[in-house]
Amino acid sequence: MPWNKACKSVPRMMRPVSIIGAGPGGLAAAMLLSQAGAEVTLFERHPQVGGRSGTIEAPTPQGRFHFDMGPTFFLYPRVLADIFASCGRRLEDAVELIRLETHYDVIFEGGQRISASSDIPRLQRSVAQISPEDAAQIPAFMADNRAKLAAFRPVLESPFNSAADLLRPDVLKSLAKLRPFTSVDQDLKRWFKDPRVRLGFSFQSKYLGMSPYRCPSLFTILAFMEYEFGIFHPRGGHGAVMRAMADAARQMGARIKLGEPVREIMFEGRRAVGVRTDAGVTRADAVVVNADFLNAMSTLVPNSLRKRWNNRRIEKAKLSCSTFMLYLGIEGRLENVAHHTIYLSDDYRRTLQDVEEGRVPPGEPCFYIQNACVTDPALAPPNHSTLYVLVPVGHEREGGIDWSIEAPKFRRLILDRLERAGVPDIEKRIVFEKVMTPDDWRDDLSVHRGAVFNLAHSLPQMLQFRPHNRYEDLDGVYLVGGGTHPGSGLPVIFEGARISSKLLAEDLGLTPIDTQMEWTGTPGAPMQPVLEGEVS
Repeated sequence: MPWNKACKSVPRMMRPVSIIGAGPGGLAAAMLLSQAGAEVTLFERHPQVGGRSGTIEAPTPQGRFHFDMGPTFFLYPRVLADIFASCGRRLEDAVELIRLETHYDVIFEGGQRISASSDIPRLQRSVAQISPEDAAQIPAFMADNRAKLAAFRPVLESPFNSAADLLRPDVLKSLAKLRPFTSVDQDLKRWFKDPRVRLGFSFQSKYLGMSPYRCPSLFTILAFMEYEFGIFHPRGGHGAVMRAMADAARQMGARIKLGEPVREIMFEGRRAVGVRTDAGVTRADAVVVNADFLNAMSTLVPNSLRKRWNNRRIEKAKLSCSTFMLYLGIEGRLENVAHHTIYLSDDYRRTLQDVEEGRVPPGEPCFYIQNACVTDPALAPPNHSTLYVLVPVGHEREGGIDWSIEAPKFRRLILDRLERAGVPDIEKRIVFEKVMTPDDWRDDLSVHRGAVFNLAHSLPQMLQFRPHNRYEDLDGVYLVGGGTHPGSGLPVIFEGARISSKLLAEDLGLTPIDTQMEWTGTPGAPMQPVLEGEVS
């Protein structure tokens, strides 16, 4: 008898489930599986929940600074709101989401600027400062991507358990809209002739750790979703969302064990039967892996049990880029710097090539700034600001960058870039500083080779070719997070957690999980978000 069918004969009260990792996918799974009737135990190696979506807290003599660790853009809250609703809760009761009037400023090395907004006429006026002809094409871009997202919905919301799933009618029907063999930049040429405008509509591929010149054209929907549905800031940062999810899971009966890393997944044959921590063995009917997929497989599961994703395959996998991070607590406010700002160098293509090939970025690297205190002043002490600076760099590789040597020089380069970008006297104003390199992502967050965006989203590593939600190599193991289908990015990770939780609930005979949702409708619905200008 197949394992999943045999499990259904066991009484539902005997359904312990262990979850490894309290990142967004693990927390969403803890909520959904607790609601479905599982006895959930979630293990997190760090003293707080959130993983890469957690909070860095920095006590100083001036007061406490709070930084987002990783993601700073909160997109499409409808998916998480739907997860809360399926658990009998309202996201808006747990977290205040502030909708940003100006999404971000895209600033080019030559001084031109695009101020992004869901107000399409306003967006067109901004783009027209660079190219009036391209500005006129924005409604056509929006209409095409609205149809593309509708075509992609069945693909996004369904598991891919075998090669036959690639031949499903919904997948085949979507191909004409998805144009899978075209890159994001190539697809954008259908509307935008000016390369700067295309960059303003394609830098979002870096959310996946990829170049727009290689990223599949499907992902033009990232920019579309920002303009269609808005960008939000959770008051208190993304960590506030993670803590709200943990609170909800606990209220539904989940046990969350912080500071207790899983050392090993226990097996009987190929079937997972529990996990081992320093406190002992916890038996389970199923194990959900929310830890970094490649690192978790390499350290928690014997190579002999892994057929498709064995060590040799992992070493050959195509990875995303990494990031060099500066978390700066500074004196004063930066009222003239947007909540989100993206600085793009003149030779953007060469810069991305250096990142992809693991070379030290050139003297004018691209970078991103989050100035969250312009929206949420309580993240810093009075008359201070948090400044989050992200620079894409290559992931760890043999013969790559030695960050013990390069980090101080790179820090100096980025501080000089900040000065030229309009943040004056930055060095003198720093009262707290934390640097993270790919080495730190690898060592502190257990991210395989520091590739913070997981497996690259190239065609050979998507859909059926990505690690499956019901993990194909083992029985009783389910995956959530950016390393499995559908991929990276918070809304997509939340959707992946729904897929995996639904499969697990079906296999264990739990209460079915309702996964119905809408990806269309009024931007920002169903919540009534606070507008940036209304923040007190």
